[in-house]
Amino acid sequence: MTILVTGGAGFIGANFVIDWLQAYDEPIVNLDKLTYAGNLGNLAALQNDERHTFIQGDIGDQPLIERLLSEHKPRAIISFAAESHVDRSIHGPEDFIQTNIVGTFRLLDVVRGHWSDLPLNQKSNFRFLHVSTDEVYGSLGPDEPAFTESHQYQPNSPYSASKASSDHLVRAYHHTYGLPVLITNCSNNYGPFQFPEKLIPLVIHNALARKPLPIYGDGQQVRDWLYVSDHCSAIRTVLARGTPGEVYNVGGFNEKANIEVVRTLCDMLNELHPAEPISSIASHHELITYVKDRPGHDRRYAIDATKIEAELGWYPAETFETGIRKTVEWYLDNQTWVEQVISGDYRRWIERQYVEVIAVRR
Repeated sequence: MTILVTGGAGFIGANFVIDWLQAYDEPIVNLDKLTYAGNLGNLAALQNDERHTFIQGDIGDQPLIERLLSEHKPRAIISFAAESHVDRSIHGPEDFIQTNIVGTFRLLDVVRGHWSDLPLNQKSNFRFLHVSTDEVYGSLGPDEPAFTESHQYQPNSPYSASKASSDHLVRAYHHTYGLPVLITNCSNNYGPFQFPEKLIPLVIHNALARKPLPIYGDGQQVRDWLYVSDHCSAIRTVLARGTPGEVYNVGGFNEKANIEVVRTLCDMLNELHPAEPISSIASHHELITYVKDRPGHDRRYAIDATKIEAELGWYPAETFETGIRKTVEWYLDNQTWVEQVISGDYRRWIERQYVEVIAVRR
């Protein structure tokens, strides 16, 4: 038996592949385009693992997908492949349309043909698991109930709109063609191997370099934070026991405002990596800098994950306090990885995105 993972060199995908091979002997075929956030260094621990086959390629390359399905005959596909950064989608939405919508369509269409030709017993056991986001549901007011699986889609950014579109395509392929699909919508992930453009790794990296810690607006945007290994265990659970055609929300039961997350990181870095005596910065809190809010910034996301708990028995193992400590310790112990992924392109992106902060500190 084999599974095919798309986007398995990115942050969540790489963690899933590593966790899977620690838990099972079932081989993985790992397809990743290796864009700026896809990094083979994330998979270095699997370099000599014969159960892991890496293929560089695009989910929109239908001949390649056909060949992989024919050669490896996977019993399941777990699709992480996506452009996923809201800020980048605002500056350049076309990549998000091409990967998240067109790419998902092309992948689905090849998979449908492959699945249709399978013997009956293999056909009934086959699964296509599409990994999505809570951002498709839009934004919540401070007192509104958390997103359930039946919440109306109201995406507010090019990124979330492209993911909502891909969710609808996956659902349509189940209802129209009978393809046995599963959809998971997760809250904000954090943990090892996250590219340093997202809030938590960006703050850790900037704090260690004594650079400004940019906070959009008033910093009161609320997110539900999910440790990446918990997300991976939820996906394994849905793959094993989920009902085809169903959607499962995956959350960490940890609603935190962005500024609260940043202050927690500062406290932890003050403890684990205090400023040098010669530094002009006595506390990492001094680096917090408020910048202009991004366009259309959603105010609050909150996931109601009671369905996956009640029906499949999944619940996160980590609290925010335990997960964030593991995350900070990992980044402190893996500074070589951080330096390797911070390319010239990344530095240009940060300078353009946070130009006001850089100007303030110069």
